[in-house]
Amino acid sequence: MSKNPGRQFLREKQAKSLLLEFSKKIGCVPEKIFGPEPRIEVVETQGTEFFFVNGKPLIARLSGTLFPTLIFSEALSLLPQIVVDMGAVPHVCNGADIMAPGVSKITREFKENDLLLIVDEHHGKSLAVGIALFDSRSIRKIKHGKVVRNVHCISDKIWSIIKKQ
Repeated sequence: MSKNPGRQFLREKQAKSLLLEFSKKIGCVPEKIFGPEPRIEVVETQGTEFFFVNGKPLIARLSGTLFPTLIFSEALSLLPQIVVDMGAVPHVCNGADIMAPGVSKITREFKENDLLLIVDEHHGKSLAVGIALFDSRSIRKIKHGKVVRNVHCISDKIWSIIKKQ
């Protein structure tokens, strides 16, 4: 890994706090997905904080919201999924929030403000990470309007920065 002057290693206490906060959001034990002593660097670019865990940009914070990037498959696999129909895919990939009519399936129960993984119905491909605007029971009943806020998708600025790494 090349030295990046914008990156700074987090102190042990800062790193522990970050991993604990993140692990609570996705419901796991930090050591299970990060290992016993992960090295964490932070860099801020275009208003987003990126946290590089052992050299990979696995976590981001945007507008105070901490979430896994779309390359962090271990964390993404722990999130409840919203499956969207193929008509919704281009919109979700362009950063649109998830609308009730586009939801074809919900994989697990979740609460309002929980992180969710948005996937397409044909291939199960990860399209976005979002935040639930309602709990899973409510979303199943809602017929119109936004149900998930899209915070990171495969064509956004976060994705383009990650792909350059």
